[in-house]
Amino acid sequence: MRVLVAPDKFAGTLTAAEAAQAIVDGWRRTAPDDEFTMLPMSDGGPGFRAAMEERPHDSGTVFIESAEFCAPTLVPGPWDGSTWGVGQAVRDAVAAGASRIVVGLGGSGTNDGGAGFLAALGATADVPLDAGPAGLRGVTSVNVAAIRDTLTGIELVGATDVDVPLLGLFGATKTFGPQKGLDDEDLLVVDAILDDLVVATLGSAPADRRLADAPGAGAAGGLGFGILVAGGSLRSGVDFVADALRLAESVSRHDLVITGEGTFDHTSRSGKVVFGVGEAAAAGARPCVVLAGQVTVGSRESRAMGVDAAYAVADVVGLDAALAEPAASLSRLAERAARTWSRQS
Repeated sequence: MRVLVAPDKFAGTLTAAEAAQAIVDGWRRTAPDDEFTMLPMSDGGPGFRAAMEERPHDSGTVFIESAEFCAPTLVPGPWDGSTWGVGQAVRDAVAAGASRIVVGLGGSGTNDGGAGFLAALGATADVPLDAGPAGLRGVTSVNVAAIRDTLTGIELVGATDVDVPLLGLFGATKTFGPQKGLDDEDLLVVDAILDDLVVATLGSAPADRRLADAPGAGAAGGLGFGILVAGGSLRSGVDFVADALRLAESVSRHDLVITGEGTFDHTSRSGKVVFGVGEAAAAGARPCVVLAGQVTVGSRESRAMGVDAAYAVADVVGLDAALAEPAASLSRLAERAARTWSRQS
């Protein structure tokens, strides 16, 4: 039996490559004769650059992982954290001769609407753009003309891990602000500040503001919006990685597809790896199994994502053990899942 193992990272515990190896190790204890292909995936978040650089690409293309420059451990907090470092990384890539720059968006601790990113590329304003949403209070004017000179002849692409817009009930702040430390009152204030940023940058007419409404504009706390303002484009991160790694072809050569992530929940449908791999498996008429740290969706919702079955590490060893020994715990779950899904069992 040929098994394709294509997980995402397990946030905070395992990289995608480590998760894939743990799954294979456990599965082999039940079905040692099964054949495996490990294809670590990414949705644009942590692990994106590693996943992309595993495959040959054009020498003029540079991959940047925004989580390396504005992850929660690297920023002061949601009020002060800035995407300036990502913009500086883009400038460095331009200086090094890049003709195409792909920025993976995900795993950030920032919520500045991409203002810091724009500042690093040359944007100016009547308030500091590189001091997080706190510095954006009272913004009325943003000039991005200098960015055109910085990025002349450069293709800029944002690989998004979510498809949310910048503002509103389903936007970046409301959806992901609580994960970054914003309380209920903060959510309203920060969203209003980012609304002012949009007006100051683009204008107040609905047609002017369309970039803020684009799917993915809210990725990485609004860094997706910053990339659009800078003249770039956005694409689903998992689709980008899937195409680059030829996921569909790999699916067709295997009998079973296994994927996974830290938490398999309702947000998995919004551009995450599990959803992308599930879709590819369904398109190739292959069964897909999810092994996750926790599972909070039911079987009906799982099937709608192309997933035939989902299993949680926490249900087997408990949440504390899952966090304390993530690789061993995931391996144990894979060993048990193989009893159901391998033809050898």
